[in-house]
Amino acid sequence: MTGIVIDKKKYVLIPEKDYKALQKKAALKTKAVKTFTIDEARAYSKKLIRKWAEK
Repeated sequence: MTGIVIDKKKYVLIPEKDYKALQKKAALKTKAVKTFTIDEARAYSKKLIRKWAEK
C-alpha cells in the first residue's frame, strides 16, 4: 500500500487484487433493492401518473 498526495488530497494505492476483494466484501454488506414485477411496476407507475395529474 502506497500513500500519495495530489493537490493537497491524500490517496492510497493498493493492488488490484486487494481492491477487488474490498469491493466484493462491501457489496455483500449492502441490502438488495426490491424490484417490481411487470404488473407491479405498471400499477405503481399508473398510480404516480394519476397523483401527478391531480396537481
